[in-house]
Amino acid sequence: MGKQSKQTQMKGSLERFLPSGAIRSVEGQERVVELSFSSEEPYSRWWGVEILDHTEGCMDLTRLNEIGCVLFNHKRDQVIGQVLKAWNENGRGMAQIRFDEDEASDVIYKKVQSGTLKGVSVGYNVDSWEEIMPGKKSADGRFIGPCEVAKKWTPFEISIVSVPADPTVGVGRSYGEENRSMEYFERQLQLNKNRYSE
Repeated sequence: MGKQSKQTQMKGSLERFLPSGAIRSVEGQERVVELSFSSEEPYSRWWGVEILDHTEGCMDLTRLNEIGCVLFNHKRDQVIGQVLKAWNENGRGMAQIRFDEDEASDVIYKKVQSGTLKGVSVGYNVDSWEEIMPGKKSADGRFIGPCEVAKKWTPFEISIVSVPADPTVGVGRSYGEENRSMEYFERQLQLNKNRYSE
């Protein structure tokens, strides 16, 4: 796989599931919950290990704070709420969200309240990466390679999710999934062949 192909895939819409995206009700505010939607936890993708840098200035929360929506399972036509405010706290993306009152949103809200739905995921774009070679440190000395560190990235939606993307394949679902080229699928087949021939 060429470097150009890798960089093209890294520039698309990405999604990341936060296994422990603690969701808790905000006291005194009906239908409002607080949750964690991102962290600096290393995340395996087909092209390597990804880290979302949460140091000051790396995560652009402008879009979430101005027009942020909450989706169900990353489906753009299943808006279930709005982001009231988003912030960075101790290396984690945090948000207060309010569930809408329509019937479909209410179903999801009740499942969150009952503990049936606990998964949180974030959709984002990365504008700038720092590639860290094996055994080397990032420019700020915080991360050790091999990994790719997202130095400038923008979350654009938060999702309540029922089933996260399969972490064993290293490829998250993305908005552009239905439009992926034949080259993408050929490359995925080759990766699978390489894995099972070792």
